[in-house]
Amino acid sequence: MIDYTPLDVGRLSPAAQKALGPGPAKMMAARGMAPLPPGDQISVLYQISLDADARLAESAKATAAGLPEKLLAGALGDAKVDPRVLDFFAQHVADKPAAFDALADNPSAADETMAALAGKVGSREVDRIAANEQRLLRHPEIISAMYLNKHARMSTVDRAIELAVRNNVRVPNLMAWDEIARALQADKVAPTVEGDTLFTIAADATSGDDSEVTQGDAEQAIDGDGQQENFLEATKNVPLEKLSIPAKIRLATLGNGFARATLIRDPIRLVQMAAIKSPAVTEFEAANYASNQSLSEDVIRYIAAKREWTKLYGTKYSLCRNPKTPIPEAMRLLPFLREKDLTNLSKSKGVPSAVVAQARKLLMQRRGGNEKKK
Repeated sequence: MIDYTPLDVGRLSPAAQKALGPGPAKMMAARGMAPLPPGDQISVLYQISLDADARLAESAKATAAGLPEKLLAGALGDAKVDPRVLDFFAQHVADKPAAFDALADNPSAADETMAALAGKVGSREVDRIAANEQRLLRHPEIISAMYLNKHARMSTVDRAIELAVRNNVRVPNLMAWDEIARALQADKVAPTVEGDTLFTIAADATSGDDSEVTQGDAEQAIDGDGQQENFLEATKNVPLEKLSIPAKIRLATLGNGFARATLIRDPIRLVQMAAIKSPAVTEFEAANYASNQSLSEDVIRYIAAKREWTKLYGTKYSLCRNPKTPIPEAMRLLPFLREKDLTNLSKSKGVPSAVVAQARKLLMQRRGGNEKKK
């Protein structure tokens, strides 16, 4: 993120310095009425937007937001303009193609500016950013921003990921990076227009309200198998089975709880792990998945290893009664269970015998301790 600090006025042109001087000239400049070249005008507006006089600052910001596209395009393409000024005006170019292109092609634009834009602009603009491969490799945060922007074409994202993998660049801010990189290497299918369309349909269909499966009392673990019909009903019109492996992994990261609940059951391990690694997974989801015996051992192992999830009682109990939980992890969690839940586990035939034996041992210790206290 770029800090908006004042420019060194001494480095600006004489005309810009005059516009920033005392008197009515500054207010005229704030209103866009000063006769300045485009590059000077945007620098002056940026400087006034930081003015201590709130009236001047707000006027400059309003003028900046309303500058015509042609003027902006000419100004933002000037390599002499300070990167802070370019970043300030970047917020006004998303719907101005010519201005955006001028900014994207300007070598003075900060990498951080392009990363911020890559995360929120449309597919055409993302394609323009992706064309600068040197910038992508220099600042891979741009690739992660593109990846997390659902408007970015799947084919564009695939090419950017392939570029990073080929150059041994690890893209930050993507929890499932290992799965993303491996999937691209394993799936040799070339990106297609059809693939872009399918991903867009799936992403749009799985971006609605998912509170039914992501919100609730995480302390009360529920039977994940019981939600399967709801998940399938909510996603029945989404062509998930037609998506490429990289597209499924991206959807697992960007989609809602219904998408994750479906993709976590995908036969491909990389897709399963991307779903559970999604930063959007809630504590309620984790507790629900922890109780689901139909999920893969890899998913259950990942949940058990997440200390922030196993702090919740419902998740602890769900993991202890799931036979796919690694025995060492179950043993670690057993001492935290309530006596009634230990009793249930001590009689269970659905968990490993080692877990049953340990539950009985803990019960004996607790009951024996209570008797001595009496």
